[in-house]
Amino acid sequence: MQTSDKHAQPDHGVNTMFVDCGNTKIELLDPIADCKSPIENFLDKNPTGGIHHLCFEVDNLDAACLDLRKRGLRLLSDRPKIGAHGKPVIFCHPKDCSGVLIELEQA
Repeated sequence: MQTSDKHAQPDHGVNTMFVDCGNTKIELLDPIADCKSPIENFLDKNPTGGIHHLCFEVDNLDAACLDLRKRGLRLLSDRPKIGAHGKPVIFCHPKDCSGVLIELEQA
């Protein structure tokens, strides 16, 4: 498996590193010191780590967001933000997804 270099994502308060497993990538996250982030909050509650979220690549993020809203799912922001791959992403509320934080990323 190939691994990427570690990259700081200060807008999200984390460092990221990716493990390429072929048609799947595993994103490893660690919080940037003195930067309150959702990842730091997650690790405070889960000190041994764990799965924080699942990300799915979609062909049309705007259409996917519209479809999810029509189905009654809440999104955690009004508009997509730029994610770790430099592509637009948006997150679904975990309470609407069986307790799992779901990220959608523009292909």
